[in-house]
Amino acid sequence: MDIPRIFTITESAHRIHDPFSPAKLATLGAALRLEPGARVLDLGCGSGEMLCTWARDHGIVGTGVDLSELFTRQAKLRAEELGVADRVRFIHGDAAGFVLDEKADVAACVGATWIGGGAAGTIELLAQSLRGGGIILIGEPFWRQLPPTEEVAKGCGAGSVADFLVLPELLASFGRLGYDVVEMVLADQDDWDRYEAAKWLTMRRWLEANPDDEFAAEVRAQLTAEPARYAAFTREYLGWGVFALMPR
Repeated sequence: MDIPRIFTITESAHRIHDPFSPAKLATLGAALRLEPGARVLDLGCGSGEMLCTWARDHGIVGTGVDLSELFTRQAKLRAEELGVADRVRFIHGDAAGFVLDEKADVAACVGATWIGGGAAGTIELLAQSLRGGGIILIGEPFWRQLPPTEEVAKGCGAGSVADFLVLPELLASFGRLGYDVVEMVLADQDDWDRYEAAKWLTMRRWLEANPDDEFAAEVRAQLTAEPARYAAFTREYLGWGVFALMPR
């Protein structure tokens, strides 16, 4: 049980597996007005940076679930590094369908809404772990500007223009699901640069260390193509943010 290998190679040096800086993650934690002892669930938690830093900075307790064995292991090491291993736990497993036994004050899926078949299904899943008056966090892409063609949309990694909404429409869609948007923190182009460009050095170092690996040709092809593709498409057209929702 694991995520595709290309991600464990390209993002192996990432602490945050989304276009979000540590400063933005801290801003989000402060914006939620977290109280000591607040319980946070993070589905698709990656390397655990959100739970670990919020445990350190706000005294939360948390549970993270991720399909990547590497990222789960990194999350546990990060918890030990920050001295919060007694406050957060990380589970290597499938977050799809995971429901917390004890209701959470914050239930999050930041950048992995495929676990619920999209934002709506993931919100429905998270709601099963949420206490009354709690907050759901959803990390989702949106169009910064609408792609002029389907080819441009595919260059951004989308299947079509219809895969994502522009920001006003995304916010309105949460309302149609019966939720108030009570906060949001959005990535900017510098956040995207740090997320995407950091992969390139990781890939190059991996290729130098693993020239005979059967996966090397795929990594080489991605390293060759990604800088130009990213600059032409994702950087210009795709936005990303984390949205805090409360049921009406």
